[in-house]
Amino acid sequence: MLAAPFGRIGVRADAQCIHAIHFLPERFALRGADLPPIRQLAAQLEAYYADPDAPLDVPLAGTGTEFQRRVWQAIRTVRCGRTATYGELAANVGGTARAVGQACGDNPFPLVVPCHRVVGAKGLGGFAHHGEDGFHLEVKRWLLRHERVMLL
Repeated sequence: MLAAPFGRIGVRADAQCIHAIHFLPERFALRGADLPPIRQLAAQLEAYYADPDAPLDVPLAGTGTEFQRRVWQAIRTVRCGRTATYGELAANVGGTARAVGQACGDNPFPLVVPCHRVVGAKGLGGFAHHGEDGFHLEVKRWLLRHERVMLL
């Protein structure tokens, strides 16, 4: 469990790679695991909090369907300070906006695969399968503001 400006970040990992990242409210206690990928992620996150252009490139477990992996790879091309709509990504990877939204919600590596940069055509959209309000959407707003994205 890592501290974050918006709460906590839960991390599942083994000695080789990260298996999942979860955003959690502050009420969760901090716990550490001394694994190389978690130490690497913690250092990269500290750099990101200081400078949103800092890269996040920790080793990730291979997971997801072929379509999900295409979507997640496309999301990684959306640069800091920019956004893409679900429809734009769908046009790039061959699918529907709804399917891209589903893949975004299923993303096990938020921040490293920056699904917070994917928005709806008429607004922020949801985040991590949590709809359009609540803690997770506040995390999405925090991340976009941190990356200097103008929110309407």
